[in-house]
Amino acid sequence: MIRHLILEDGTIFTGQGFGSEADTMGEVVFHTGMTGYQEILSDPSYCGQIVTLTYPMIGNYGINRDDFETISPFINGFIVKELCEVPSNFRSEFSLDEYFKIKGIPGLAGIDTRKLTRIIRTYGTLKGAFCSEHADVDEVIASLRSAELPRNQVEIVSTKTPYPSPGRGCRVVLVDFGMKHGILRELNKRSCDVVVVPHTATAEEILQLNPDGIMLSNGPGDPKDVPHALEMINGVLGKIPLFGICLGHQLFALAGGADTEKMKFGHRGSNHPVKDLSTGKVALTSQNHGYTVTLDSVKATDLEVTHLALNDGSVEGLKHKTLPAFTVQYHPEASPGPEDANGLFDQFIDMIETFKKEGINVCQNA
Repeated sequence: MIRHLILEDGTIFTGQGFGSEADTMGEVVFHTGMTGYQEILSDPSYCGQIVTLTYPMIGNYGINRDDFETISPFINGFIVKELCEVPSNFRSEFSLDEYFKIKGIPGLAGIDTRKLTRIIRTYGTLKGAFCSEHADVDEVIASLRSAELPRNQVEIVSTKTPYPSPGRGCRVVLVDFGMKHGILRELNKRSCDVVVVPHTATAEEILQLNPDGIMLSNGPGDPKDVPHALEMINGVLGKIPLFGICLGHQLFALAGGADTEKMKFGHRGSNHPVKDLSTGKVALTSQNHGYTVTLDSVKATDLEVTHLALNDGSVEGLKHKTLPAFTVQYHPEASPGPEDANGLFDQFIDMIETFKKEGINVCQNA
């Protein structure tokens, strides 16, 4: 099956289609990780996007039951240089082609992914479309240029109703803006009694659950498309310890009076070096985001920059100067990627325990 990738600038790539035969469109981005394609394709933060993998061979260890970051993927398409049609791994249950057919996800193989990545790095992320070899190219390009990318991705990926993930330790309310299962797994490993709530949960609803801590998850899209979350964050700030990841970090910044902006092509990979400004230590991190907190905007707030990206100097971590709250732009749960920053979950638990020892009653401060 011959399939085209057409970009809004008129560039056309022609390769072999796999997975679903459906046409699709979305924002074309790239990920530089060498492994972890199953976690990447199932990360809700890629909702509505067409993901290009820069590592040449993809699919060689198949698809297994254990490495999903959500039950049903939200990506619009997948692009690889070389598709492995016969995976070899003791955990493999499906090939990538078989799994994409089941889930209705179209893929494209056999194109020059290095050229595509260089176009994105030079001009920024572009809208693109998968279509058949018989499509009217001029019509597709015109449609892409006039199309508006969706701005309700968080609404699409977030849980619709609260649900528990029981434990016998600290109670953590996890606000689902597009949560990766890896975050829930790390909290469960620490015996946390987790209650996952929708992105629309209010501060009052969260405090009624009598939590010991609150976590703001990762998620897709522009943080400014989730304005209702800012009121919730300010409503719980100082009353219970707070930890935010990725989109949660950006929302925390906006709630604190800082600003965010769209990046040229974002950070999507598994080896981004980040420096902890308090210790000077550098961690290799897993990242997936297209927006960043504007460094200069933090100066006039009660927030403090704690981490910086060594590649481009962008903000990678924040904390409140006086209240128990901190956030990071990267993914300490990895999935995929290095686990250098996994200790941030322990730091969160320590912050909760310290806060509880001070004898502060959340309900009395509500």
